[in-house]
Amino acid sequence: MKVDALIGFDTHLADVPDLAARAEALGFSTIWTAETRHDPFLPLVLAAEHTKRLRMGTAVAVAFARSPGVVAETAWDLARRSEGRFILGLGTQVRAHLERRFGMSWSGRPVAQLRDYVAALRATWHAWQTGETPSHRGSFYRITLMPPFFDPGPISHPGIPVYLAGVGPAMCALAGEVAEGLIVHPLHSRRYLEEAILPAVASGVATAGRERSAVSISASVLVGIGPGGVEQVREQIAFYASTPTYRPVLALHGWEEAGEALSGLARRGRWTEMAALVTPEMVEAFAIVGSWDGLAERLRERYEGVLDRVSVYRPFGDPADEPRWRQLITSLRDTT
Repeated sequence: MKVDALIGFDTHLADVPDLAARAEALGFSTIWTAETRHDPFLPLVLAAEHTKRLRMGTAVAVAFARSPGVVAETAWDLARRSEGRFILGLGTQVRAHLERRFGMSWSGRPVAQLRDYVAALRATWHAWQTGETPSHRGSFYRITLMPPFFDPGPISHPGIPVYLAGVGPAMCALAGEVAEGLIVHPLHSRRYLEEAILPAVASGVATAGRERSAVSISASVLVGIGPGGVEQVREQIAFYASTPTYRPVLALHGWEEAGEALSGLARRGRWTEMAALVTPEMVEAFAIVGSWDGLAERLRERYEGVLDRVSVYRPFGDPADEPRWRQLITSLRDTT
């Protein structure tokens, strides 16, 4: 099981070179950035410049907030600069955020649109690598023009891995069919992985005639460490569980009513009241709570055999945590 690191939501670009170099020295496999308060791509330029081995990726960049042509260009440049260490992780986001946060339109068919999006990306990359004129004509995107003036030309590592974020079976199946990886949302349980996500990925893999090993399953894990750890994960669970898109995870465990109640509080802006609806059973299913001691064992117990790579939902950066990170990485590497 590979151990990855998350760049914090409030990380400034000036801090990235040091963070990336330290993450590489500790033995992390990959660092991931998210599209929350900052652009997810910009930090990776600096990470590529200040590391030699460490892989880097977006987990995730919002696909429908950008055209596939724009993302293709950014990914191509990052793949070139990192010498093939870049992973393009894409997610669809939900309607409210696309329309009201990004000012974009919502198609109502996110799975079909993302399928076309990935095909458009790869058609663009193929054109740049081969010099051929692109000829992608999909239901949502057309890529048929590439004058030499706008063609960046071939690169040494053109096979850019694409990971897709998925919760529901249709999106997870799409990842199995067309992507190199699936990014599992932090709100998950082992049961949901085994009963919903993995069968959906297997279905997509079978549809495409691929091997299961062609798709890496990656997840960040809600972890509460030290004083206040339980309350912290309860707040995180409440926030995510209030989003209807993630309701299937709750439904599998019979917690639909809690999800409806959380959504109601969120709609009324009563954020401080939401954590009280998260029960101990929900915390046990969706998070690991305790101390650094034994964390590797808990992660291994919960995820061995179902995840290929794992990251702790805790920003990497505090130098005081480095011995604990090193122990965690070493423990999981030595036993998996």
